[in-house]
Amino acid sequence: MSSQSAVKRISLTTLQKMKEKGEKFASLTAYDACFAEMISSAGIEVILCGDSLGMVLQGHDSTLPVTLDDIVYHMRCVQAGNVGAFIMADLPFMSYAHEQQALESSAALMRAGAHMVKLEGGAWITRTTSQLAERGIPVCAHMGLTPQSINRLGGYRVQGRDPAKAQAIIDEALMLQDAGASILLLECVPVDLAAQVTQALEIPVIGIGAGPDVDGQIMVMHDMLGITPPSIKPPKFVKNFLPESSDGIRGAFVAFRDAVRSGAFPAPEHCFY
Repeated sequence: MSSQSAVKRISLTTLQKMKEKGEKFASLTAYDACFAEMISSAGIEVILCGDSLGMVLQGHDSTLPVTLDDIVYHMRCVQAGNVGAFIMADLPFMSYAHEQQALESSAALMRAGAHMVKLEGGAWITRTTSQLAERGIPVCAHMGLTPQSINRLGGYRVQGRDPAKAQAIIDEALMLQDAGASILLLECVPVDLAAQVTQALEIPVIGIGAGPDVDGQIMVMHDMLGITPPSIKPPKFVKNFLPESSDGIRGAFVAFRDAVRSGAFPAPEHCFY
């Protein structure tokens, strides 16, 4: 039996059933075939071909310079190496400024091998989310800290600490679910807010810096291997799993997977309150 046929293929249905059973799933970024194969073979359920490549691969100080062509290229590489994981791809900055552009950009990513597209925003992306879902394109809505809006937010800050803003995140998450989003990603929000959102939604919620009560955890691959570029200060929610491995990088991916499934990660020191 080939390694490809031996690996369980993950779908949206798989992730939805895991949420319903209370089972945690793991997600990592990947940008090439080699790491996509290693990550998916380790049993990581979700791969994100993310615009974080602008910082960890291209050397920028934000995700804003990343283009749709960049993501399409790396998406093709990830798809070539993947052996069973569910693949999300980021719609980069200003590639979904209006609905027609969002449809065309998403179509390009799906043709490159993505199973889902991810876009950042709250209430303002509900119509775009609905348009994409109606046309068979699964959507992950990214809320909380949205890196493409970093200049408006005034830096990489925890979102939703104010009660009114926390309630707005809950309300808008429900709006996006009703509009057809199949997954929600929460970044840099307090633990209690993430728990409330996860309980309120029927769809899976993935967290990064969102505490232990979400359905899945995601990290940038470079961060969890301890190879974040020196110009980037690792955020509080990052943990280097490479020292825990007796099998190099592959072992680190397995360690991350196991820590997420058991609930050992994230620990209190990785969370915001």
